[in-house]
Amino acid sequence: MDRLYDQTKGQDAAVTCFYFDFAARKEQSATNVLGSLLKQMISGTGKIPEEIRRTLREQKEAAGGRRPQLVDIVKMLQLTASSQRTYICIDALDECAAAQRFRLFDSLKEILERSPSTRVFVTARPHIRAEIEKRLAGRVESVSVGPTRDDIVSYLHARLSEDETPDAMDEILEAEILDKIPENISQM
Repeated sequence: MDRLYDQTKGQDAAVTCFYFDFAARKEQSATNVLGSLLKQMISGTGKIPEEIRRTLREQKEAAGGRRPQLVDIVKMLQLTASSQRTYICIDALDECAAAQRFRLFDSLKEILERSPSTRVFVTARPHIRAEIEKRLAGRVESVSVGPTRDDIVSYLHARLSEDETPDAMDEILEAEILDKIPENISQM
């Protein structure tokens, strides 16, 4: 994310991100996720486009001040994204509840159809890859990324060297950790 922010600095571009958290699944609806992305986009522009200002005002005045609905947020994102290069980054999409994921995919597809300069970057575990490719058909390129055994061993060495109580572990335990963990690592 930092690199993307640095690369787009000074350009007419928006970089937005959302990190899914399994523990907060109930709060992370498609509406809330896209609302968060919209808020990031608008706060980065310095001024709110009049059409978005009007929609928000109408929502506030309707029935005691309801929140914008998903369809309204998608339209506002399309409007904002169509006026500048936009990057939408979503991390741990597999942590999103399935029903919300479908709504999110459909909304992202709508945004991409009307905003050709928008790019979506998603990270997820491999088990939802087919779902992503199906829902965003023709608009996705999948890249599998995973650690090698050497990556895991290097990481473990670095963490073990930071141990504040080095005398608590002997060489046998350290060797066992460096052997067993890489052997049993999942494909997260």
